[in-house]
Amino acid sequence: MEEQEIEEWQELERELQEANRQNRKLYNAQMSMFGQQQDENLIKWQLDLREELDRIYHLLRGHQIKEDEKGNIVYVEPEDESLRPFNEYGVQLIMNIMSFYLNRNTILSNYDEETINHKIFDIGQELVDLIFNKYEEVGMDTQEKMKLYPMIIRELVDSVHSAYLRALHGGERNSLRTARTVTQNESPMRMPNYPVVNQPKKSLLNPFSWFRS
Repeated sequence: MEEQEIEEWQELERELQEANRQNRKLYNAQMSMFGQQQDENLIKWQLDLREELDRIYHLLRGHQIKEDEKGNIVYVEPEDESLRPFNEYGVQLIMNIMSFYLNRNTILSNYDEETINHKIFDIGQELVDLIFNKYEEVGMDTQEKMKLYPMIIRELVDSVHSAYLRALHGGERNSLRTARTVTQNESPMRMPNYPVVNQPKKSLLNPFSWFRS
């Protein structure tokens, strides 16, 4: 084989190897970005309590859960006015209170069980007193509406309790830290089927291929 042909063959091999290396480099970079994005989405989802606040808002407005023509779950105004426990003032008053507790500051704190129990007890007592003392102002002014009072208090207190339990011994912070660590340390997924050119096979016309295993 002429020297020029050997040099051309060697140059082709170098180009193929460089192309494969660049493909792997690009793939690893994409997987790293994908993992970071997934990690950020997980954190945002865990810390976002708007869905819980939205559910409480509809509860206080007495909205009913229905299914629309497309099969989606939606909230609609109650047909029975007695199912609307609070007026607009009452809804906003309680939502302001709940917003102080259902937020990332609560769930990212670090409380022991005794502290949580004391806090929940105090919150429950304050809610009971507030609504009872202002029952006419908040719109809970009929016997039918008053029958909903104990269950509403329980649901509100349970929602706050659930938020505080996420902060038991810093559980939420530890969970996020663990999720981030796992995402960063996960081994890359198997390489996709990139059009990687196979290494040249052994050939009698290419002496450089004789020593490949």
